[in-house]
Amino acid sequence: MIWCRFDDAGRARYGLVEGDTVIPVTGDPFTGHEPDRADPRHLDDLRWLPPVTPGTFFCAGLNYRAHAERASSGRHAVPERPEIGYRANNALTGHREPIVRPADYDEPLVAEGELVAVIGAPVPRHCTRAEAEAAVLGWTIGNDVSARAWQRSDRTFWRCKNSDTFKPMGPYIVTDAEPISATTTVRVDGEVRASFPTGDMLFGPYDFIRAMSRYITLSPGDVIWLGTDETVEMVPGQLVEISIDGLGTLANPVTEEKTR
Repeated sequence: MIWCRFDDAGRARYGLVEGDTVIPVTGDPFTGHEPDRADPRHLDDLRWLPPVTPGTFFCAGLNYRAHAERASSGRHAVPERPEIGYRANNALTGHREPIVRPADYDEPLVAEGELVAVIGAPVPRHCTRAEAEAAVLGWTIGNDVSARAWQRSDRTFWRCKNSDTFKPMGPYIVTDAEPISATTTVRVDGEVRASFPTGDMLFGPYDFIRAMSRYITLSPGDVIWLGTDETVEMVPGQLVEISIDGLGTLANPVTEEKTR
């Protein structure tokens, strides 16, 4: 199944994607749903929302060797075990919605294309590999936007990673994909700026779920962003697109905040 989430006259609504058509549903992917085939929509007519608003927004950092080695510059070792961090829901935005560079930030922003696992069932503590696999509802795409100057100057990631619109996610949740064998491609204004095997991770999604379950309860709707291998600069006026085979393309224009 291919799920999307869209604005329906001011309220969030899930739909099932069938070709260029979306069949709205009553309910959601997590608790049950009923399709409304009498009210189909066209993909191009939708205002897209993030395909899920997570209860907890998890994010893995430095989960690809080349990225970890570039980022560490000798200061930190490449991770030897799966470790997780957090991001803020306020930063989430949908497919085709703008990434807004804050007015007081004048450097390029950085795009990071990431595979995202969407949890669909409660994960028992100390879960097995089979239980970790069964807990994943499906997969989507994330763009972990960063403001590197703030990342270097601030003591936390509060604004460099979590400013409003800095976490585009979507466009779909795909339940039957095999993204570990896919390729992640990042384009800016149609030009390929990065491309890497999605599955070349230091630790795979099920490694993270198993490690996290030792201490953390994961619930339906939680998301785990799984890191990137290459980063790409972008500035206002450009369009950034992140594609993962089988999951579609997440596209967002970059704009400048308008001051009052």
